[in-house]
Formats: sequence, C-alpha cells, structure tokens
Amino acid sequence: MLGYEVFLQQLITGLSNGMIIALIALGYTMVYGIIELINFAHGDLFMLGSFLALTLLGLGGVEAAQAGTGLGYLAVAVLFIVVPIFCAILNWLIDKLAYRPLRSAPRLAPFVSAIGVSFILMNIGLFWGGLPLQVFNNGNAAAAPKDFPALIPATNLLGDAAIQFTLRDAMVFVIAVPLMLGLRHFVKHSRTGKAMRAVAQNPMAAQLMGIDVDKVIGFTFLVGGALGGAASVVYALCYNTIYFQMGFRVGIDAFTAAVLGGIGNLPGALLGGLCIGVIRAMSDQYLSTQWTNTVVFVVLIATLVFRPSGILGARVREKV
Repeated sequence: MLGYEVFLQQLITGLSNGMIIALIALGYTMVYGIIELINFAHGDLFMLGSFLALTLLGLGGVEAAQAGTGLGYLAVAVLFIVVPIFCAILNWLIDKLAYRPLRSAPRLAPFVSAIGVSFILMNIGLFWGGLPLQVFNNGNAAAAPKDFPALIPATNLLGDAAIQFTLRDAMVFVIAVPLMLGLRHFVKHSRTGKAMRAVAQNPMAAQLMGIDVDKVIGFTFLVGGALGGAASVVYALCYNTIYFQMGFRVGIDAFTAAVLGGIGNLPGALLGGLCIGVIRAMSDQYLSTQWTNTVVFVVLIATLVFRPSGILGARVREKV
C-alpha cells in the first residue's frame, strides 16, 4: 500500500473503533453530568452485555456459518434488541441498590461503591464464562477468551481497492451515529431531557420545581446502560473475541475519551472517543503497539494541562 493509503486505512480503522469507544463513553459522561459519579461499573456492564449476546447465539444454535444469511442478520437484530434492554435494566438496578442509598453520603462513599460493583460484575462474568455451554467451551476454561461468531462478513465495500472499508465498519457507523443523534435530540428537546438538564444544573432547584430527581437519575442509568449494551454487541461483532476482563480494558479507553472531550458533555464524549480511536490506530501504525497507551495518556495529560475541563470545556457544578 502507498503511504497515503496506509494513512487512510488507519484513519478508517481509528474512526470505526472510536465510534465504539464513544458509545461507551456516553454512559460515563451522562451519569457524571447528572450526579458527578464516575460509574466504574459501566465497563463491566458492557462486558456482561457481550456475554449475554454470546449466550443467546449459543442457545439459538447460531454459528459463524450463518454469516451473511437471513438467519444471521435476524440473530443480529435480536441481539440489538435484547442486549440493550438487559443492560439498561441491570444498570437501573445497580443505581437503585448501590448508588441511590448513598445520594447524600460523602462523595467518597459512592465512588468506593462503584469500584465494588465493578468487581462484582467482573466476577459474574468469570462465573458466566464457566457455564457448561458449548459456546463457552463447556465451561472448561472460565477465564479464557471466548470466540464470538463472525455474523457480519468482512466484505470490502470498496471492491478491489487497497483501502478496506468493510461491512463491519459500515455497521459501526450505521448503529452508532443514529443512536448518538437521537440521544442528543432527546436530551435537547424532550420533556424528560429538559428534566435531566435541570437536575444536572441544580438537583435541589429541580426538586422544588416538581421534578422527581430519583426518577430522572434512574432514567439516565437506563439510557446509559442501553447504549453500553448496544456498544457490547457492536464490539463483539467487530472483534469476534470477548473475555471477562474486557470491561476494564475498554472502560479505561471510554473513560479517557469522556475526560478528554469534557466529561458531562455529550458531544465531548463523541469527540473524545473519535480522538482516542484515531490516536490508537496511528500509534499502532507509525510507532509501536507497546507505546500506544503511553501516547494516549500523554495526549490526555497535555489536553488537561492546557484545558482542564476537556476539549469542549464542559462546565459542571461543584458540590460543597
């Protein structure tokens, strides 16, 4: 490949990966924007979504051989319905059981609770991977990575061109872009979205105006969980490998993207995710994969030094 072709290929790869990161980052930034809580369990929620997706395929007998067939696409459609619902409900339950009782507690208490929930979900994933199902190798190696059926063909939509823009890349954009645009429209123009913005600005004033603050926060967790569930299906279909610790690894990238773009800012999460995806792709190509994490965090630190609130400069209230 020519030099510019290599660059364009890495740009496509970076933007595709960045959209997945941005979907997950939205869950972090929505929760932080409302209650200023860093929900460390969000990455592990994403992991459980991918495990549910693999379980459903295993129980339905859907394999990679069905890729590109009507049954394969039907299975993908079912995953995009069931998994986000599962993750949304689980995220809502986490808020109700672990976070809501600590609303008025010192800030450190919910922070520690989030770390604890993260470990609980991670261990649930480890247990899940040991179930006696064929898709989990009959539970013989619970901690081992699991193969996810490649239901979306890696067909190059550009034909015989040297640059690869596959059906999987297209799927990422077709799923992620409408979700993000729909979320932004919902937050800006719907009645519930206005209530969410009111709670984010001043929960006490919002409550005095008749807004059910706990209900709004719970709904925020529902939406964030659904986005994480959609991202888990996209990730599994693109990478075809899942494992019980993937939530920590991918969650770090998503949280970094949220901070880089301006945590609490929805467009910032998108911008941060795309930046992280492109930086990773370019570092892998032109430097070395062993330096990629270093490059990402050097960029993050430099951004925060010169613009502490992130690229888009989200302003969030301070609790005293």
